[in-house]
Amino acid sequence: MVIYSVYIVSKSGGLIFNYDHNIPKIETEKTYSFPLEHKLVYQNKQVVVAFGQRNGVNVGHLLLAVNGFPVNGRTIEEDKNPRDVFEVLENPENYPINLKFGRSKMSTNEKIFLASMFYPLFAIASQLSPQPRTSGIQILEADTFHLHCFQTLTGVKFMLIVEPSQTGADLLLHRIYELYADYALKNPFYSLEMPIRCDLFESNLQNLLDQSEKAGISSV
Repeated sequence: MVIYSVYIVSKSGGLIFNYDHNIPKIETEKTYSFPLEHKLVYQNKQVVVAFGQRNGVNVGHLLLAVNGFPVNGRTIEEDKNPRDVFEVLENPENYPINLKFGRSKMSTNEKIFLASMFYPLFAIASQLSPQPRTSGIQILEADTFHLHCFQTLTGVKFMLIVEPSQTGADLLLHRIYELYADYALKNPFYSLEMPIRCDLFESNLQNLLDQSEKAGISSV
């Protein structure tokens, strides 16, 4: 039983809270011969795979390490002799070479953008319904995750991303809503539509998700 993350979106479509609970670490390490089978580029201060997707290394993955030394920007952080990544990879004398690639973490701006994209999708689903007063999107299913959504009467959306085999997500979403009502809405310093910065809410949410993974949602 794996719970990946929680998102809370305001009634106007803005991301007001996000908590990453159990994001899988995707890394691939391999020894390469010359020439390198992946095309790497330097963008946004990171070395990124731009072409040559194969063997678990996908376009968009980052170069994390070279021969066990971490990569910072485009520099290999060797103990006494930091070197440029591209100079090392373009020299045949440096092969065979061990490279570690991994998936980049979503930035806060990317999460805000994705949350704002879900808002119109929810509205479109409501308009497509042949029946009035539809609940909108309740679940989105993919091969590697399910996204469950619960919208309150005031229009706030709670989204829970879990593994496909997870059951009881609807019950867990209502428990998260109860925590939101108890620790965020009752906080005299919290204003509606603003980002939630409440230590009690986040710590209780973390405890709830931990208990749900260990003992099952029905036990919390």
